[in-house]
Amino acid sequence: MPIPEGSEDSASSDEDEVVVRVEPRNEQQEDSDNERDGSDEGQDENEEPGSEEDLQPGIGRRLLWKSAIRAHYPVPAWKIRLATAERVHSPTYYFRQMFSPECFKHIVEQTNLYSVQSNVNAPLNCSEKEMEQFIGCAFHMGIYGVPAQRMCWQTHTRIDKIAEVMPMRRWEQIKANLHFNDNTMEGPHNLGQDRLFKVRPFLDFTVETMKSIPLTEHLCVDEQIIPFKGKSYLKNYNPKKPHKWGYKVYVLCDSKGMAYNFEFHVGKIQPVSGMPDLGASSNIVLRVASIVPPYQNFKLYHDNWFTSIGLEVEMAKRGIHCLGTVRTNRLKGCPLKTDKEMKKMGRGYFEEKVAMCEGVQVIANRWQDNRSVTLLSTFTGAHPVSQVERWDKKNKETINVTCPTSVAFYNKHMGGVDLMDSLIALYRTKIRSRKWYLRIFFHVMDMICVNSWLLYRRDRETSGQPQRGELSLREFKSIVADVLCSEGTERAKRGRPSQVETPRKMAKRRESCPQEEVRKDGLAHWPYYTEKQGRCKYGNCSGQTRVKCSKCDVHLCFTPKKNCLVQFHN
Repeated sequence: MPIPEGSEDSASSDEDEVVVRVEPRNEQQEDSDNERDGSDEGQDENEEPGSEEDLQPGIGRRLLWKSAIRAHYPVPAWKIRLATAERVHSPTYYFRQMFSPECFKHIVEQTNLYSVQSNVNAPLNCSEKEMEQFIGCAFHMGIYGVPAQRMCWQTHTRIDKIAEVMPMRRWEQIKANLHFNDNTMEGPHNLGQDRLFKVRPFLDFTVETMKSIPLTEHLCVDEQIIPFKGKSYLKNYNPKKPHKWGYKVYVLCDSKGMAYNFEFHVGKIQPVSGMPDLGASSNIVLRVASIVPPYQNFKLYHDNWFTSIGLEVEMAKRGIHCLGTVRTNRLKGCPLKTDKEMKKMGRGYFEEKVAMCEGVQVIANRWQDNRSVTLLSTFTGAHPVSQVERWDKKNKETINVTCPTSVAFYNKHMGGVDLMDSLIALYRTKIRSRKWYLRIFFHVMDMICVNSWLLYRRDRETSGQPQRGELSLREFKSIVADVLCSEGTERAKRGRPSQVETPRKMAKRRESCPQEEVRKDGLAHWPYYTEKQGRCKYGNCSGQTRVKCSKCDVHLCFTPKKNCLVQFHN
């Protein structure tokens, strides 16, 4: 492949081109390589062998690094396949799979208990259906993006999908009493009490549900910020983030944004039981990636705050292959060029070093683009290289730059958590409250909704359905909110009407069929006569009728010869 001018990489010259294909190793070969690791083969002349302390597992180890000669490392084949979906279900089905009825029931019980503890003379008596309507209204608020909650009920800014479902005072009563754990069981924080005690049962329900989702091959670990500026001892400040104040969460996602596990940052990060203490950043990866099945050749990506030699070696022992950017001070004894030297070599220059640690081969790559970047991996290296387009400021034109394979893998599969963040931010549920834990609850609810949508898209893809006709996240979340607000209710509309529609507006308004869960719930579907005639909405019926359903608000035939009203609701 063409090398940019000014590049002096001896490893990539055409004169001494040697291609070495590294075959996958078994455990016996790895043990024999580990025994030979102490020999002086491949050792630099000016480098002394590391001491026993340097070779112990952990941070700060010193290895014997050697230059690789165009080694092609075959990517280990993934041993699992995702099951093919037989059919694509409704959006509410996926949402209820992620947010189970048991979780609804627990939240209702704790909310009613808290209302009695606050004022025994004014119990809330909230039902599970009311809790579903409360969450559905909250989703609608995120879709419409209202800056204040009461605007949904006010005359000039009224939103019928919210105001007709639940009165404003009742919605605020549920919000004021919303609870997830019994306060009488909470102890002082200085005695080791869980700092997330108030939302711990809800988080446990959610994590257990996420763990049941089948994992894909490429996974990534990164941090996520829940925006929050209120008073809380869990709030963090990071000036480099778009949201500088908020709660920090460590999330395990795949490359498409699906979340499988998460853990909140609540203080000092403790080591994982049964595993070596690799430092705070690496311990987090061990913790959130503990749900990944071992020895199935999963690929795990992380950035330079998490990456260390100890982490990659420990994960490789479990059959999980890692790739991530790394800080050069964590590669003890690795003779990589400095940033100044890399800049002189020009864009597209790279170098590669290899070392053996406890029978695991670790590969370090350093590549020069606008800036130099260092990557550490256990399953891929720099070769075969590819070409990427970059803008040349000096010549003001697009040029081709040599790019190592490890960089291409990292760029393709690392952004899963950032993608999840962007999807949540599109229709974030912004409910102002002085209670710090409500911000966490609504954020996790948005995460559940995004996960449900991604499951829906995965089923469409595996079942072979065309991309045309696929619901967007806005449409998906709107359908879920509509079903939560309308399913199982005795009447579809509450409160006073917003405005009287003129005949001209009524003529332009089109009837829309309700969701299947609302249509078939068998509750309060009463026929009534209207002055205006309309087309029947059942199947391919082309009849004209004056009969409408009081709940579905659509025209349906109801005559001795045609009973579309009954068939539509069955």
